[in-house]
Amino acid sequence: MTPLTRWMKQGVEFMGRQWNLFDIASLSVVLSLHLLALLAPVHFSWSALWLAFALYVVTGLGITLGYHRSLAHRSFKLPRWLEYFFAYCGVLTLQGSPIEWVSTHRYHHQFTDTKKDPHSPLMGFWFSHIGWIFNNSFRFEIYERRLKNVDDLKRQPYYRFLHRTYLLHSALLGVLLYVIGGLPYLVWGMGVRTVIVYHITFSVNSIGHTWGKQVWHTGDLSRNNWLLALPTLGDGWHNNHHAFDYSAQQGLEWWQIDITWYLIRFLQVVGLATDVKTPTETQKKRKALHNASNLEKNKSKVSNGKF
Repeated sequence: MTPLTRWMKQGVEFMGRQWNLFDIASLSVVLSLHLLALLAPVHFSWSALWLAFALYVVTGLGITLGYHRSLAHRSFKLPRWLEYFFAYCGVLTLQGSPIEWVSTHRYHHQFTDTKKDPHSPLMGFWFSHIGWIFNNSFRFEIYERRLKNVDDLKRQPYYRFLHRTYLLHSALLGVLLYVIGGLPYLVWGMGVRTVIVYHITFSVNSIGHTWGKQVWHTGDLSRNNWLLALPTLGDGWHNNHHAFDYSAQQGLEWWQIDITWYLIRFLQVVGLATDVKTPTETQKKRKALHNASNLEKNKSKVSNGKF
């Protein structure tokens, strides 16, 4: 099957399946933000550009540091107020509440590159990149116990509040940006910034399981991709992450840029981050991929649906 034929087949399946209200709402939000971003050339200003960049960094850290390394993997501890701050920054990416995002990610690690993976590459590149967001039934019904792997978050009133109201916070941010800077701030601060953060984050799921280098034996298709490392603030070292998912540090070599880790390390130095987990040399030796044929075996297993 050629790549064009495969994409056409995925498109037919995408449009022809049954959609629920949550799928339609997700598509409406994502499509609206993309349409808003298209207005960027006619609403450009340098202040809007720098605003978008600042929000990109802050909300991007909300995902990488807050949602991912802090909440999903508990790779370090923060004071409650600081943990809540980074989680709130993650809410402003419109990628779901902390409860929903963390649940999906934990299922991803539990069922990586299998038919139960929420954004499985077995379903095609399009699905693993963004199509999975518009298929709520696939994301949760296959587990039969929706959101049952995040009891640690559901016990906290703050995260329950964000789960019920998470769309409201981005709406309020949009209003604030418009009041401060008009359409340029809204277009760049909400449209352009959110769309970029979307696709940078989603690229870890798609590109990070398709192209790059595998240096650790993880039993899946996760890859280190240096082109993703900088825009993802360090999450592009995806094979490192799947090898040591408990680690707060994902750029394990000195030359592997990991901006999120640098911030965690700073917080550790000043006493705000504690119980910071990183792999030991013994753990690294156990995971080292000495036999290159393992990667080909993993590819074969995934293509045959055996994972």
